[in-house]
Formats: sequence, structure tokens, C-alpha cells
Amino acid sequence: MALIEFCFGVSDFMVKTVLKLVVALLLAACAGRAVAQDSYDFGLDEVRGGLFFHSVDHAPPSALFGLIDTSRLQDANVELLFRPLDLGEWNWLGEFRPHVGATLNFGGLESQIYAGLSWTYHIAGGPVFVEGSFGAALHNGAASGAVYPARNLGCSPLFRESASIGYDITEQANIMLTVEHSSHAGLCGPTNAGITNLGIRAGWKF
Repeated sequence: MALIEFCFGVSDFMVKTVLKLVVALLLAACAGRAVAQDSYDFGLDEVRGGLFFHSVDHAPPSALFGLIDTSRLQDANVELLFRPLDLGEWNWLGEFRPHVGATLNFGGLESQIYAGLSWTYHIAGGPVFVEGSFGAALHNGAASGAVYPARNLGCSPLFRESASIGYDITEQANIMLTVEHSSHAGLCGPTNAGITNLGIRAGWKF
């Protein structure tokens, strides 16, 4: 671990976090194969997991592209998506799936749990897809009085939106770049710093 940190400037904490995530995703994939039919019977369509950079909109000036600060790679995301709604002759619009999830921060900052509806559309029927979601999130952050790098979020719950672009590696496995944002759109007053996280996730469809 010390050699990796010396050569690449990557913290020991980050390396351990990535390794734990990889192991967790591999275990989830193996478990998914074993319980695929039972999971579908309960309505579960896909499970996802990944790592996010926290609060990329307030990253320091030294951050790569103004967004990527390796010290902020401290969020783990997990999400469950359920069977798509049957829209009949409108199914060509894409998949509309209810979801629940959590983005957990391991650096002492804001974590959130959320639920909503995701829209997934495969471009020209190929392996590349785009996705948007909208819903609500509960968080453990401060409404006001937070000290940087913590955020003044105004209230809880918040609106939560996300956008992804991804690729189907196989019929079941996929990978995607995701940005998520939570805020109250000014409905709780002028204090509305919001949270914007950016990262990579892997998914497994049952």
C-alpha cells in the first residue's frame, strides 16, 4: 500500500476502499447468479454499486478538471432498481424503473438515502445507454452552521436527480459514469448548497 501511495499519490484509505468495492461487486455478481429468479420474483431487476467523488462542485482549485480531487473519493453508492413499468405501446420510450439507494460518505461528511424513478434508454438499441432519475433523499448533513467542507443543505428531505451514461458489457453486466445532485430548489429558504457527487458504478441485471 505504501508503494502505491508513493508512486501514484493515492492514499492508503482510497486503495483499501476500492479493493473492498471490487470484492463486494464480485460477491454480489456471484450471489446474483444464484438468486436471480427469486430476486425477479420479488421485483428486483438490477443491483448497482460504485464509488463517488464527494461534492465535486466545491472541489479545491487544484482538482483535476476542477472536479476530481482524489482526497474526496470517499462515497460508496449502492442502488436497487425494480421491474420496469409496462407502458404498453409506449415501451419504446425506454425503461421506467422505481429505485431505492444510498450514498454513504466515509469521510465524515454528508450521506443520504433516496428513492425515486429512473428512466433508461439504449441508443439505437445498442449497448450504450443514457439514464436520468428523479426522486427524494434524506440526509444526515447540516441545515445550517456547517463548517467547510461540510455543506449547509437547508432542510431534509431534498429533491434528488441523477444522470448517467453507460455501456452494457454483457446482457447482465454494465458500467456507467454517474453524477447525482440533491437540493431543495429554494423551497426551504436561501440556504441551499446542495450536494453534487460524481463517480463510476457497475450494475448487474437479474
